[in-house]
Amino acid sequence: MGSAQIQTLITVAGVVLVLAGVLGVAWLGATELRLRAVRRVRLAPTVTGPTPGPTSGVGEQVMGAVRRLGQQSAVRDPAKVSALRTMLMQAGYYNREAPVIFLGVKAAAMVAATAGVLMLLPLLLKGKGGMLGVLVAGGLSAVALLGPEQVLKMRRQTREREYSDGFPDLLDLLVASVEAGLSLDAAVTRVTDELERRYPNLTIHLRMLVLELRAGRARKDAWTSFAERLGIDDARSLATMLRQAEEMGTSLGETLSVFSQDMRVKRMLRAEEKALALSAKLTVPLILFIFPCLLGALILPAAVRLMHIFGKH
Repeated sequence: MGSAQIQTLITVAGVVLVLAGVLGVAWLGATELRLRAVRRVRLAPTVTGPTPGPTSGVGEQVMGAVRRLGQQSAVRDPAKVSALRTMLMQAGYYNREAPVIFLGVKAAAMVAATAGVLMLLPLLLKGKGGMLGVLVAGGLSAVALLGPEQVLKMRRQTREREYSDGFPDLLDLLVASVEAGLSLDAAVTRVTDELERRYPNLTIHLRMLVLELRAGRARKDAWTSFAERLGIDDARSLATMLRQAEEMGTSLGETLSVFSQDMRVKRMLRAEEKALALSAKLTVPLILFIFPCLLGALILPAAVRLMHIFGKH
């Protein structure tokens, strides 16, 4: 591909990005005019506090702008806020305004990426940036589109691993407490104090469960909400088992004991699965790093000796 073709591709990409930016700004303006009244009514209860004066910090002003962007996104798609709130709670964000802030951060990232691309356009059109400018523009767009979701996904996966590791211990302690004569609610309170240092994130959800039970919420509903906040299959199975045990009147201690044994077997199977998969995962590092070193250590002495022998002749 010649330089003229590359220049043509860069020019076409720049024109497309400019048109996309203009259309995006026009769409945002039209949507803002259409949703202004809806937003004013929706946000009226949250604006009753004192208005920040000119002495407010830069961080508060930035956070206020992010909130406003997130509130606009929440008004456009209210059905998405509930599912997003559950995902954020699974990732460890328990603030009531967490969905609004997350949507605001996504919108701010898109605005920043658009501004960065528009700043790069003069260089791209003049041919000074070359492929590096196109790569930078593509990188900015990818970060703006996928960055917040990936951060949220990584936090969720990290916490889900902790929940999965701590759930068998939680069940063992529940079984011991119930068999010792405590009720299920008192056993949950006792287990929460025991697991606080080992699994702090799991303890937060247990404290929420304890507060819901003390507030008078039905046990099956409280455990179902607990399972949804954790987002793991073991918690959902426990909530289903407790609901069935309560409806059928079976012994809670025996039911928890059987379920705890099942969890221990599952944890052992997961450990065996990881151990068996280790050999396959080590294949690539062995081929790329260890095998060349071993080959060099075995062949180089013989190669040096052959060079000496043939050098004498």
